[in-house]
Amino acid sequence: MADSGKSTPTVIKKYANRRLYHTGTSTYVTLEDLAAMVQAGEDFVVYDAKSGEDITRSVLTQIIFEQENKAGAENLLPVAFLRQLIRFYGDSMRAMVPSFLEYSMDHLAREQDGLREKMSQTFGPTAFQHAMEEQVRANMSFFNEAMRMFTPFNAGGQAAPGDKPAEASAPVAAAAPKGELDDLKRQMAEMQSRLEALAKK
Repeated sequence: MADSGKSTPTVIKKYANRRLYHTGTSTYVTLEDLAAMVQAGEDFVVYDAKSGEDITRSVLTQIIFEQENKAGAENLLPVAFLRQLIRFYGDSMRAMVPSFLEYSMDHLAREQDGLREKMSQTFGPTAFQHAMEEQVRANMSFFNEAMRMFTPFNAGGQAAPGDKPAEASAPVAAAAPKGELDDLKRQMAEMQSRLEALAKK
């Protein structure tokens, strides 16, 4: 497995005919191949062969789209999550979303990796599968709770079900006018503290 933290990312070039060229192996690859590289921990960057523009983000997004639409595949992205994500593109809080999602996904990955290793050494396949399902439910509970904290008000401006008025209004009341970097940093620090406290439960 490649160490993406130390090794140089593999360069993939995308040509006008949409073909992807792996410069390390001097072969053409598919989105499925790139998905396998990601799953194996191999880091890569994708450049437009003509303009030299870094298009890694759009290619990764395309891989997710292909995976979500694969026949018979289990979808990872709930519709409600996709709708909320789209709403954030025009929201003043959008600057906080990338860090929040990165932290949440890192937490899920660390929990699952640890459980996978422990269960594989102790129990058989059936017990392992059951434990994984339990862990996924626990992780989703954490993620949903974190998302609820992050968006204490729904699109209509009403507090989300189950929210306590004082707790729900705190992030909003503390918000300063848009565009102030210091305010965003402060909000992010507060959110980080709440997420860390939630993760320890």
